[in-house]
Amino acid sequence: MTKNKHDNQQAKKTEQDTQVEVNTEQTAEERIAALEAALEEAKAGVLYVKAEGENIRRRAFEDIDKARKFALEKFSGELLAVKDSLDAALAVGNTDVESYKNGVELTAKQLASVFEKFNIAEVNPIGEKFDPNKHQAISMLENSGEPNTVTSVLQKGYTLNDRVLRPALVTVAK
Repeated sequence: MTKNKHDNQQAKKTEQDTQVEVNTEQTAEERIAALEAALEEAKAGVLYVKAEGENIRRRAFEDIDKARKFALEKFSGELLAVKDSLDAALAVGNTDVESYKNGVELTAKQLASVFEKFNIAEVNPIGEKFDPNKHQAISMLENSGEPNTVTSVLQKGYTLNDRVLRPALVTVAK
């Protein structure tokens, strides 16, 4: 009986091993199918992320291009009022010098207002120490004041948000 019992156990074990192999084969096929589906899903995800990145890059390029093209839009709009004032002054037929002077003064005030609005500052450095970052020396005069000091301004300079747009052309004391 022990031998028969042992043979029965051996037969059951072989049958179970065969079923495990069949289950393992099904599981392997199912796993392959699941892995292939996951691979396809990952490929689709990568393509989506790549397309999204390309769209972001394209939109950023378009935004930068628009910003560059229209950066001066507000400034230009403000300058149009100054241009209109100058055109109106030129269109007047018969006037005297005083009325022209008043018109030019009003136009200069308009322009100064635009400059102030956009942080454009005038550099008029008479009496200041010479600064090569803000001034451009045209000539030097002997004994005209404290050495290395600006004595006269030939052309005013301008800054935009504390950055030099144009240096002042100056004469400096030796």
